[in-house]
Amino acid sequence: MSNAKRHSSNQLRQRLPETLTADEAARELEALAVELSVYDAQYHGADAPTVSDAVYDALKRRNLALEQRFPQLVRKDSPSHRVGYTPLEKFEQLRHAQPMLSLKNAMDDDEVAEFVRSVRKFLGTPEDVTVAFTAEPKIDGASLSLRYENGKLVSAATRGDGAVGENVTENARTIPDVPQVLHGENVPAVVEVRGEVYMSHADFQALNERQLAAGAQPFANPRNAAAGSLRQLDCAITARRPLRYFAYAWGEMSNLPSDSQMDMLAVFEAWGFRVNPLTVRCETTAALIEHYHKISDQRAALGYDIDGVVYKVDELALQDRLGARSNSPRWAVAHKFPAELATTVLRDIEIQVGRTGALSPVARLEPVTVGGVVVSNATLHNEDYIAGVGNDGDQIRDGKDLRIGDTVTVYRAGDVIPKVLDVDLRRRRPPARSPQERRRLLDTRQ
Repeated sequence: MSNAKRHSSNQLRQRLPETLTADEAARELEALAVELSVYDAQYHGADAPTVSDAVYDALKRRNLALEQRFPQLVRKDSPSHRVGYTPLEKFEQLRHAQPMLSLKNAMDDDEVAEFVRSVRKFLGTPEDVTVAFTAEPKIDGASLSLRYENGKLVSAATRGDGAVGENVTENARTIPDVPQVLHGENVPAVVEVRGEVYMSHADFQALNERQLAAGAQPFANPRNAAAGSLRQLDCAITARRPLRYFAYAWGEMSNLPSDSQMDMLAVFEAWGFRVNPLTVRCETTAALIEHYHKISDQRAALGYDIDGVVYKVDELALQDRLGARSNSPRWAVAHKFPAELATTVLRDIEIQVGRTGALSPVARLEPVTVGGVVVSNATLHNEDYIAGVGNDGDQIRDGKDLRIGDTVTVYRAGDVIPKVLDVDLRRRRPPARSPQERRRLLDTRQ
């Protein structure tokens, strides 16, 4: 895209869709199609995104808003119709027996409530009839479909463009969480299990230490490391990478062994797969949102990256009735976490001395991915920040001090140095150090 076109497009994005003319909307839709195509190739194809999830999601939502305002302008190459990325030519390609669709996003509680209302409206469900949903952590990794015939693993493929994926069968065989043979007596003749390949925080840190020791480039975050490790031409490289796998969905099945989403996960576990233990069944919108916040509170202790919670209609017969749009099922939605925020544990506070002698506390954090970057340090501004009281004796930050061992919220916008936004006092446990001890810490480190 030329600089002139980019400037024109950026100007249009400052305006509400209803204020644009059809010609202006068409120009912006063209620019969005090109820009999002580039970002898709970087994220899915090269495992090297250049924009944060927040920026990408905002562009997708802008594109959708324009298409809803001007339906006659929807393009054949619309980002709203795309799933994933075009499979790389260096891999053999495998066609999925059933498409691997993406998920529509909900960004707040109101959009979750609207999702539930839309499901009930589509089904024509009376108010006094319950529609149950499952709620499970959305793993931030790489999608993988595993095909079994007569209980034996015969192929594995990435999502690709949703219809065709990359053949990574030999790579998948090296992942300990991927069964080579399914357990149990009632395994269907054809089974396609789908899930997410990911890397734990501890394994990611150890991998990057090995990368640096070997003079190689470290990975930006666990998701990129997992996706890049899965898509190797040499399966011996994949075997040396600490990949893990959670199963949560399926494609082709010669017969379904259960009639609900929740029970299917129990079947997967019986067959030898790992399923996420934080998945629950909910019967109300309030219960879904409550579980979302519960999982959000636990993010710092999970040991792996998640970027939201996925809600699915539990009854499979209802899933069939709801069907799918062009690229996403009507019976599921992803309730995303704010992309620039994350929770983690404050491991230590170190005092740095500036050129003028000023003391600047720095938070040493349990590494966490924020806005696509792994963060292990954050600025605390000044010594008052960790005492909760200013030099004049007045309370600052509502009197909230920061203590080693606290669970904190970290934020990062663009390339700005990460900062600690808040502390969760509900989760403070001994032996968190008191403000007085924090003062003594300052004195001893000068």
